[in-house]
Amino acid sequence: MQLGVFRQLVRSLSLEVPAEFLDGVSEITVSPRTVPHPTRGDIFTLGHCIPFHAGETGATDEIQSRVVLYHGSFRALAELDPGFDWREEAWETLTHELRHHLEWRAREGALEAFDAAAEENFARADGEPFDPLFHLSGELVAENVYQVDDDFFLDHEVRQLPPVLEFSWHGCRYRAPAPDEATLPAFLVVEQVGDPPPGELVLVYRRPTGLLNLLRQRQPFCGTVAAQPAGGD
Repeated sequence: MQLGVFRQLVRSLSLEVPAEFLDGVSEITVSPRTVPHPTRGDIFTLGHCIPFHAGETGATDEIQSRVVLYHGSFRALAELDPGFDWREEAWETLTHELRHHLEWRAREGALEAFDAAAEENFARADGEPFDPLFHLSGELVAENVYQVDDDFFLDHEVRQLPPVLEFSWHGCRYRAPAPDEATLPAFLVVEQVGDPPPGELVLVYRRPTGLLNLLRQRQPFCGTVAAQPAGGD
């Protein structure tokens, strides 16, 4: 199904949703992006509910959401499954993300932490000082995998940085040499990974949480690493 036709389908499906479930939904939109699942190679993220505060008082009724369905992910799954039902999958994804919207409106405190994580991630991207634990307030999308906006963080608790970094992404194993100058905590943007996320894939290596280790935390080291398949030469 082409992008324009899919947009029309989602628009028509949104008209079938009872109005009370759309309260606080600022937009239902379609993105052309393909979003791979962080751990499973045959799964793609079909949609996302992005919450935000629409006002200044922090009241629950000011919490709004933007619901996004990813056409590229639908297309990728359709290529894997000849019996893929675009309409059924679009309806299931749309209603699933609307349920997330209702859950966000019931969890105002969690949204404030999510907003703070987004601000810290902007600081990281701009090379400014940031909280080395901010990603833990993002959305937990798989075990030890957190999403903040379009960026995915693979969290590792270690006592020292290993010389060779091994990790999994979208069902594949990778390895990368650690930068010689890297120290803990380290935020390492991965390059050359297959099926990358729409934003950055970041390896996070930090000491286990605890009062002593928190006191020992320094400004994170930020760098990049080039991934290669773990079975490669």
